Amino acid sequence: MSADGRMASASHRKLVRVRALVAKEARQMVRDPSSIAIGVVLPLILILLFGYGLSLDVKNVPLAVVIENPTPEALDIATRFRLSPYFSPTAMHSMTPAMRALLEHRVDGIVRFASDFSRHLSLGDAKIQLIVHGGDANRARIIEGYVGGIVGVWAAQLSAQGRPLATAPVAVQTRLWFNEADDSRYFLVPGLVVLVMTLIGGLLTAMVMAREWERGTLESLLVTPVRSDEILLGKTIPYFGLALVGFLLCVLSARVLFDVPLRGSLAVLFGASMLYVLIALGIGLVISSWVKNQLVASQLTMLATFLPAFMLSGFLFDIRSMPVVVRLITYVLPARYYVALLQSVFLAGNVWSVVVPNTLALAAMAALLALTSRFVMTKRLA
Repeated sequence: MSADGRMASASHRKLVRVRALVAKEARQMVRDPSSIAIGVVLPLILILLFGYGLSLDVKNVPLAVVIENPTPEALDIATRFRLSPYFSPTAMHSMTPAMRALLEHRVDGIVRFASDFSRHLSLGDAKIQLIVHGGDANRARIIEGYVGGIVGVWAAQLSAQGRPLATAPVAVQTRLWFNEADDSRYFLVPGLVVLVMTLIGGLLTAMVMAREWERGTLESLLVTPVRSDEILLGKTIPYFGLALVGFLLCVLSARVLFDVPLRGSLAVLFGASMLYVLIALGIGLVISSWVKNQLVASQLTMLATFLPAFMLSGFLFDIRSMPVVVRLITYVLPARYYVALLQSVFLAGNVWSVVVPNTLALAAMAALLALTSRFVMTKRLA
């Protein structure tokens, strides 16, 4: 037989072995309810739980409204707070109970109308006192902005009625780019895709490989002609497909359930997600190749993938506000680049200055982990 014939025959045998391993792993995955639960049911639970239950919007803020002298003007503004969806006001007649409520954190702020409010209003120098609980600085700033908006609208209407204040009210025109509705789901749902992909890719492969070590079935493959790279392919391909099913469920949920726009290309989103799934699978394979216990492998995978993706990827917390040392650590986390890609493609479109460098970073990490997992698997089977 010629050299070309031998190479073709070897390639054919390798393809047959990989196909057999993929079929075996797919059958085992179908028979294992936990794999289906993690790959299909868990994404639906997470997307529904986070999408409906987690919100960064500030609404129904408990607010104490102190009116020391119930004049028509003060009551008019107090009514606006009651009609606003952002506040849940409680009327009080003095500062003493209001301060007690603020100290006990039963309210987040106090709006005080002094007894001489109407007199100063006629003189054109009326003031409204706002005291905000500063335990959460970001929430306090938001509350301050909401109160200022209500008072500003009232002052503008007062001027339109021919009763201008000493200083003409200033209209602040605000526009939110990429999130005109100021809906936190636009921010949360793309980040949730990162968590789902991380959980499916890393945890499933880590547990399945560790389970093979525990049962001793992996060592039995050593007496067969199957090579280490073929074992890796056989273990990776079924769970790669399962992770992509979870990804499609997340995208459909984002569009159908939560009306999150997809302004970029679906092909770009799908390609970047494939790279990230390969990275998550690679991390799970590397960990489970070193650790032969399912419990330890799952715990290490959660520490190495899910928690960094949740805390340090920019999903919930702005990376720019983190300390320098922590910001440097985020550069080695693949979730950082995937979050930036998802938020850009979903909300802004194909911004290539964001898409290209982040995609290249994910591709480099995927290649590095593929080589690492093959090396570790070869060493463990040797």
